[in-house]
Amino acid sequence: MTMSVDKKNTSPPVPKRRSFLTKIWFALGIVAFAEFLLGGVSFFVSGRKNNAKDSCAVTIEAGNINDFLPGSVTLIRAGNCYLSRLQDGGLLAISRKCTHLGCAVPFVPERNQFECPCHASIFDNTGNVIKSPAPRALDLFPIHFVHDMIMIDINQPIKRAGFSADQLSYHQKKA
Repeated sequence: MTMSVDKKNTSPPVPKRRSFLTKIWFALGIVAFAEFLLGGVSFFVSGRKNNAKDSCAVTIEAGNINDFLPGSVTLIRAGNCYLSRLQDGGLLAISRKCTHLGCAVPFVPERNQFECPCHASIFDNTGNVIKSPAPRALDLFPIHFVHDMIMIDINQPIKRAGFSADQLSYHQKKA
């Protein structure tokens, strides 16, 4: 009599390579989609002002009116702006941020103009666009005077299409 021995395979089945790779690609797709969604949400939410301190006025003291000669442009580091005093004595507080993509725009005294290093936009000493791709003039900040001191409100930039004489601030000396 011969005995037949049933040999059963007790080891679990080995997953096929193709199904393993399919699961990996599916998991990577979910991760990529989640990153895309989070990136989109953060893009739309990042520009919002959530702090109460952002809504209050921030005024800096630029200096004495007599320290700024007519025809000069002076960097005001504390305000991240320039104070441009025209020949007639009018003042403009001009933002350093390019209206094209927001790069910091330096003033080039030899050419009496602002030149953006990122995409070569050029602005005159009033912030007007001379050469694009900047779509509009540099933003301004409101100026007021306390006696002979120039005060700049750096919290509320004024967007503008171009320069006009009514944007100038003049110091009125008291008699």
